[in-house]
Amino acid sequence: MRVILPVAGVGTRLRPLTHTVPKALVHVAGKPILGHIIDSLLPLGIEEVLLVVGYLGEQVVEYVRSTYDLPVRWVEQPERKGLGHAVYLAGELWPKADEPVLIVLGDTIFSADLDGILTGERSMIAVREVSEPSRFGIVELDGGRIKRLVEKPSDPPSNLAIVGVYYLKSGRKLFAALEEIIRKDIKVKGEYQLTDALQLLIEQGEDIGVFKVDDWLDCGNPETLLLTNRILLSRRNGNSEPPRKPGCIIIPPVYIAPTAKVVHSIIGPYVSIADGAEVEQCILRNSIVNRHAKADNVLLADSIIGEHASVGGTYTKVNVGDSSDIRVTF
Repeated sequence: MRVILPVAGVGTRLRPLTHTVPKALVHVAGKPILGHIIDSLLPLGIEEVLLVVGYLGEQVVEYVRSTYDLPVRWVEQPERKGLGHAVYLAGELWPKADEPVLIVLGDTIFSADLDGILTGERSMIAVREVSEPSRFGIVELDGGRIKRLVEKPSDPPSNLAIVGVYYLKSGRKLFAALEEIIRKDIKVKGEYQLTDALQLLIEQGEDIGVFKVDDWLDCGNPETLLLTNRILLSRRNGNSEPPRKPGCIIIPPVYIAPTAKVVHSIIGPYVSIADGAEVEQCILRNSIVNRHAKADNVLLADSIIGEHASVGGTYTKVNVGDSSDIRVTF
């Protein structure tokens, strides 16, 4: 099984973090978003990872290559022309022989039992019930079969939102459908949509069903990133001892990387501190401290400190991009 991971998004809502780090590599609960996604796929016996990269894409390729013992190939999406266009470009890497394809968006963490899906007899896409379906791509069902897919409808036919996990029994048919919508220049808001290609397959007789995910954790803006950090830390710490740092008070759930330096501080709850970070004489709660960042003599809550950034002073709330230096005094 090969998996296509579209990770070309810029992540404008996560700026300033994404000025220097691609969205897929923003840290949450001890590892990049993409790391959580790939870790969930490893038990499926993934044979190869196909990346569709864009902004700062070389960082994504290097991360996957250096972290996982998996064959990795990639293609660049130089212009943001939509998810359909991104997956279409991955067709350049696809084998000539037909085989199933698994597509997982590289910026949303999910949990689901995919074993039964991948061994089933039909194509399937993941869905989740939502309270505001007009904000999402939505499926309309006819029995257990998808009848129609609609992008952000003003009058939603259901509350089943498309999560971003797609399993198609025939990669060849999918890429042919994508080629057709691009050739005919079928766009929604200036972009080629994967849902339009799937709708074309349905009209051609493809039987596509749905399965529900257990979790769908958003990392699209600072607030939802911190919420996802809280959820993941709560689950991880439920099965492990809290980290110990002499001279510090640790209030779980907390993640502190082995190479992080934390002294004379109160950490937690809901704090993740990445590799190489230094925290001294601080009180931190509900915050993320990225790799090689520094915090000293400061009380922080609901905050994110980017890689190589430095924050010090007194009580405040910050969202600081990489390589920044913030001193707060009164």
